[in-house]
Amino acid sequence: MTPTDLLEQFSGALAERAAGVRGAVAAIRLSGARHLSATLWQSEVAVASEQSLPRRDEFDLVVAGGAVVKAKLAGRDPGTNVAALRLERAVELPALTDGEAKGGALALAFGADGAGGVRARLGIVNTAGPEWASSAGGRIDRYVALDLELARAEEGGPVLDAAGRRLGISTFGPRGRVLVIPSATVERVLPALLKDGRIARGWLGVGLQPVAVPEALREQAGQESGAMVMSLAADGPAAKAGLVGGDIVLTVNGTSARSLRRIAAALAAQGIGRKAELRLIRGGMVLSLEATIEARPAA
Repeated sequence: MTPTDLLEQFSGALAERAAGVRGAVAAIRLSGARHLSATLWQSEVAVASEQSLPRRDEFDLVVAGGAVVKAKLAGRDPGTNVAALRLERAVELPALTDGEAKGGALALAFGADGAGGVRARLGIVNTAGPEWASSAGGRIDRYVALDLELARAEEGGPVLDAAGRRLGISTFGPRGRVLVIPSATVERVLPALLKDGRIARGWLGVGLQPVAVPEALREQAGQESGAMVMSLAADGPAAKAGLVGGDIVLTVNGTSARSLRRIAAALAAQGIGRKAELRLIRGGMVLSLEATIEARPAA
C-alpha cells in the first residue's frame, strides 16, 4: 500500500467518523446568526457547556438535516460546567459507546455548523490525568486537555477517539485551552440535573484570597501560607460561625487553605449539614471555629 493509499484510507476513516456522529450534534441558536454547539446525549436530552449557555429557559436547537426542535432548560451545574436541555420531541441518535482518553492518542472534536451539519477538528490528547476539582467545587472524573483549536461556536460538541468512542464534550478552560468534560462526569450529574435542575454542593459563603502567614506565627500555624477572608455572604455558614473579614484561614477540616480549589472540593465532598472546623489566625492568635456546611444557593 502506497503512502497515498494510506492517506486516503485515513481521510476516509475521519470522514466516516464525522458522518457517524452527525446525529449527535446540534446547534443552539443564540442572538443574530450566532450559535453554540450541543451534544444530543439521549433521544430527548442535549447537554452543553454551562459557562457559555445564555441564562434563559427556552432554546431552539438545529439538529441533523436542519430541522428545528424546541428545548427547555432542565438544569445547569457550574461546578462541572454541564447544562441539560430537554427537547420537546425525541430525535434519532447514532449508536455511540463511551471510551477513555489516552495521552498522545488522536482526538476528534465536533461542533455544529448552525445549519444541521457538523464541523470537525483533529488533534491529540495532550493530557489525560486523574480526577480534579473545578474552581466552582465540581468533581471532574478526569483531566483531559486537547491539543487542537476550537471555535467558540463549536464548544459543547462531542469529542471522539480515533475508534469513534465518545470521550465527552468539549469546553474551554483557562487561557482558552480546550478541555473535555468526560462522559463519566456527564452521566453522573445528568440524572440530578433532569430531576432537580441543579447539583447541591456544600458551601461556607466566604470569599478567600491566598496570603502568606506572618513570619512570627508560622511555627505556631505550622504552615507558611493560608487564605484571607475578603468577603462573607450575609447569613452564610461562615458568618454564622463568627468568621470576620481579615481572618486568615489555615485549614478547613484539616485541608490546607493554601489551595482554594482543594477547599472547594473538600466542602463539596463533606456533605450538607455536616460540621466544618476552621482553623485560623485572628489578632495574632491561632484559634478554631466550627461552621455548619449549607447548600450553595441557586444561581
